[in-house]
Amino acid sequence: MRVAMYYNNRDIRLEEMPKPKVGPDEVLIRVEASGICGSDVLEWYRIHKAPLVLGHEVAGEIVEVGERVTRYRVGDRVAASHHVPCNTCYYCLNGHPTACDTLRTTNFYPGGFSEFVLLPPINTDRGIYLLPDGLSYEAATFIEPLACVLRGQRIAGLTPGQTVAVLGSGIAGLLHIRLARALGAGKIIATDIHPFRLRAAEAMGADLAVSPQELTPDLLRKENEGRLADLVITASGAEQVQRQALTLVERGGTVLFFAPTDQGVTIPLSINDLFFRNDITLTTSYAGSPADHWQALRLLMTGFLDVDRLITHRFGLADTVKGFQRVVEGRDCLKVIIEPQR
Repeated sequence: MRVAMYYNNRDIRLEEMPKPKVGPDEVLIRVEASGICGSDVLEWYRIHKAPLVLGHEVAGEIVEVGERVTRYRVGDRVAASHHVPCNTCYYCLNGHPTACDTLRTTNFYPGGFSEFVLLPPINTDRGIYLLPDGLSYEAATFIEPLACVLRGQRIAGLTPGQTVAVLGSGIAGLLHIRLARALGAGKIIATDIHPFRLRAAEAMGADLAVSPQELTPDLLRKENEGRLADLVITASGAEQVQRQALTLVERGGTVLFFAPTDQGVTIPLSINDLFFRNDITLTTSYAGSPADHWQALRLLMTGFLDVDRLITHRFGLADTVKGFQRVVEGRDCLKVIIEPQR
């Protein structure tokens, strides 16, 4: 089978690998659509594992099932999780399934930027999501990123009426904007360095979309009845964004550090100003549980999120490197989908 083998962000080669053989408790999926995630192009995080096949936002059709698999059959349209939890460890039982060691070591094989992926037994058991007929494969690739966003906003405690600042309007930021609007946010302010993405932020529900330089505490107070944001979400990994977030959060508010940063990024914190005097909560979120994936699927089925309009580029497997470069540059790009059967 054909795969897009990753060596670095500028070197992704179309190569051949043996088609995986299906074990008795496994499932083989023909990949119809696989989204490029911002973490896929986080080169410092990926490069030490190269060469490898990336891609974890996957949807396709089951083409083979193992002899002991009874819940799925050939022809089922599905999305699949690359990471799944054990459901029995300390972290899982205490409400932190994405901190589970099993979740952090499970994966399907070889990766979504290939013609086929094999789901091992544990993924087959708890990482397959049947798609309704009305949901396209492309829309289904949003299940995984939306699950991450759902978990993040739940941890951050977003409630109706709150003012939300989303710093960065790539796909994660746009999903945060749309979900915050769906959950009843009172006002949403977004930033990005690219005008194309600022327009997308407004289309997804932001009341104000400006460059990071424009969004000062004074402007935020002017737009928000004298207050800063109740919830600030960093949907960009730029170091300056992490620092800016701390200046935009209201007393009693929360900063959700959502996007990964470059390696080694640290930010100074004033214990007195942030915590002792102003009761600020700083929190993070990583990945999503199977329950988050099911909730994301149900939300996508409503059509409210309208994710199809976020897809700006589609490439065949041989042009995966072009997709990566689009995501890295970001100027006129939102979501890039790889279609391995092209």
